[in-house]
Amino acid sequence: MKQDLISKERKEYLKLLSRNYKNSNEVSTELINLQAILSLPKGTEHFISDIHGEATSFIHVLKNASGVIRQKILETFSNSMTKSEMRTIATLIYYPKKKLELLKADKKIDDSWYKVTLIKLIKLTRVVASKYTRSKVRKALPKEFSYIMEELLHEHHFDQEGYYNRILMTIIETGKAEIFIIALSELIQRLSIDHLHIIGDIFDRGPGADVIMDRLMKYHSLDIQWGNHDILWMGAASGSDACIANVIRISLRYVNLNTLEHGYGVSLRPLLSFAMKIYKDDSCEFFLPKTCAEKELSQAEKNEIAKMHKAISIIQFKLEGQIIKSHPKFEMDDRLLLDKISKDKKNILINGKTYPLLDNNFPTINEENPYKLSEQEQLIVNYFHNIFVENEKLQKHTKLLFSKGSMYSIYNSNLLFHGCILLNKDGSFHELSINNELYSGKKLMDKFDQIVRQGYFSVNQKLKNYGKNIMWYLWTGSNSPLFGKNKMATFERYFIKNKELEIEEKNPYFKYREQKNICDNIFNEFGMNPENSHIINGHVPVKSKLGESPVKSQGKLIVIDGGFAKAYQSVTGIAGYTLIYNSYGLVLVAHEPFESKIKSLNSDKDMVSKKVFVKKTNKRKLVQDTDPGKKIQEKINNLTDLLLAFRRGVIAGK
Repeated sequence: MKQDLISKERKEYLKLLSRNYKNSNEVSTELINLQAILSLPKGTEHFISDIHGEATSFIHVLKNASGVIRQKILETFSNSMTKSEMRTIATLIYYPKKKLELLKADKKIDDSWYKVTLIKLIKLTRVVASKYTRSKVRKALPKEFSYIMEELLHEHHFDQEGYYNRILMTIIETGKAEIFIIALSELIQRLSIDHLHIIGDIFDRGPGADVIMDRLMKYHSLDIQWGNHDILWMGAASGSDACIANVIRISLRYVNLNTLEHGYGVSLRPLLSFAMKIYKDDSCEFFLPKTCAEKELSQAEKNEIAKMHKAISIIQFKLEGQIIKSHPKFEMDDRLLLDKISKDKKNILINGKTYPLLDNNFPTINEENPYKLSEQEQLIVNYFHNIFVENEKLQKHTKLLFSKGSMYSIYNSNLLFHGCILLNKDGSFHELSINNELYSGKKLMDKFDQIVRQGYFSVNQKLKNYGKNIMWYLWTGSNSPLFGKNKMATFERYFIKNKELEIEEKNPYFKYREQKNICDNIFNEFGMNPENSHIINGHVPVKSKLGESPVKSQGKLIVIDGGFAKAYQSVTGIAGYTLIYNSYGLVLVAHEPFESKIKSLNSDKDMVSKKVFVKKTNKRKLVQDTDPGKKIQEKINNLTDLLLAFRRGVIAGK
C-alpha cells in the first residue's frame, strides 16, 4: 500500500478501524494472534437432521457428540483405564449431576476418587481444548471458576505437581469437587463440537420439540436449515390459520399432544367440546390415532382424539381451499376436493373418475360454499389463532429459527439444505414464477427465504399475508423445495381407499442426485467448487435395512436422515445418521435406538453407533482452510494495511 495510491474510501475505512486498534503495537499484537489462529486445526462440525421431536435421543447425541467424546476417551486413556472405567467416565461427562448422585448412593465416592476423577477430566479437557486458542477456551469457562480452571488446564514450568496438588486438595477440602466435576464435564461437551448444523425438521412426530428448541437456544454456535415441518410451525407462529390447523392435525394423528399442551400450553378443550358435539354419533374410525403415546390410551381417549382429529382436518381442508382459490398461481387446483364430493356424500370425482368415500358424514360442509367455515368452526380458528400468535415461548423459539435459520447454507464447502433443489424431468433447474418474475436454483431459494421473513416480520399487511401463505405453500406445495413432492395426499389417505391416489411423486431431484454431473451443476449454481464440495441433505429417510446407501453421487452427496423419529425406524432399520466433519475429514455415523437415560446412567450403556462412511482429507485441515478462516484472513489484510498506514504516517496513532 503506497501513501499516494490509497483511495479516499479506503483511508476512511482504516480510520474507522483505528478506533479499535489505536497504534501499531496494538495492531501487531492482534496480527500475531490472528496468524496463530489460522494455524490451528479446524473445529469439529456436527450435522444432525430430521430430529422430529425426539428430545431424549437428540440430547444424548449432543452430549456424546456422535461418539467424538468416547473416541477422545479411548485415545487418551486406553493404556491406563479399563473399558468399564472408560464407560463410567463417559457417562459421568454426559450426565455429571445424575451420575454423581448414583455413585454417592452406591458409596463409591471419597476424596481419593474426587482427586483421580478431577485429574482425568482435566487431562481430557486439555485434549479437546488443544485446537482452540486460550482466549476461546477462557470464554467457554464458567465465570465463577475461570481463574482456577485456567490454571489447571495450562502447563507451568515451576513446581507443577505440588502446585496442582494444592489446588486439587483445596477444591476437595472446600467441598467444591462435585461442582468442578460438573463444570469440567460440561466444558468437555462444549469444546468437543465447535459448530452444530441442524438440517431441518425439528418439529412433529416426537414429543419434545420444545425441549429441543430450549436446548438450541443455549447452544454456543449453530445454524439451522428449515425443514418442511419447521416452516409449518413458523407459519403457525406467524398466524397462518392453515398452518395452525395442520400442526394440530398432525399432533392428533400421531398422539403427539405433549409438545402442544405441555410444551407450549395450547389447550385443546374448545376443539374437544366442538368435536364431541358435532361428531357425537360418528365413530370417526378413519381418524383413530395412528400410533399410541408412551402410556396406553383408553378407548374413550382414542374416541375423543379421533373426533378432534376429524374436526380439525375438515377445518384444514377448508382453510387450504381458501388459500388455493385466492392464489391461482400456486397451481394447486387439484387439491380442491371438497367441492368434488357428490350431493349424497357417498362419492367423489377426481380427474374425471368417481371414487366411493369411506366416510360420508360432513355436517359442517355447506353444499353451496364447501370452503366456508361454519360459525362454530370460525370460533375455533379464532381461538387457536390468538393462542399461537400470542404464545411467548413459541414466539421465542420461532425467532431463533429465523435468526439462526435459512432455506440453505454454504459452510466450509458444504451445501446444506433439507429437501431439494427443484429440477425438471430432464435434470435442468425448474423455473417458478413469483410476482411475474422467473426464479430457479439459488435465486429461487433466496426468494423463498426473503418472502418467508416478510411473512413473520413485515409491517406491510399485504406482504405479511403473502409470506404466511408462502410458508403454507412450502409445507405442501407442488413446487416447494422443502416438500419436494407433487402433492400432499392427506384427503385421499383419510377418505378414499385407493393406493394410486395416495402416491406422492417426488421431484426429479431425488432421482438425479445420484448423478455426479447433476451435483456439479448444483455446486456451480451456488458458486461452489465441484472438486471439493459436498451436499448434505435430509428429508427423505434412507432405507438402510433394504440396502440403500446414504452416500450418493460418488461421495458428493450425503443424506443424513436415517430415522431419528421412532415413526420412521421401522422403515430405515436404524435410529438416524449424524455427520462429523473434523480436521481429518468426514465421518458418517449410524445410530441404534437409544434405550433410555436411566439405563445409560445405571449401566454406563451408551448409544450404539458405527461409522458407515469415512472420507479423509489429503492433509489435516486448518482454520485457514475454512470459511471462518477466510474472514480472519480478510481481517489480517485490513490490519496489515492499517499497520502500514500507521508506520507511514497516513493515519496518526495514539
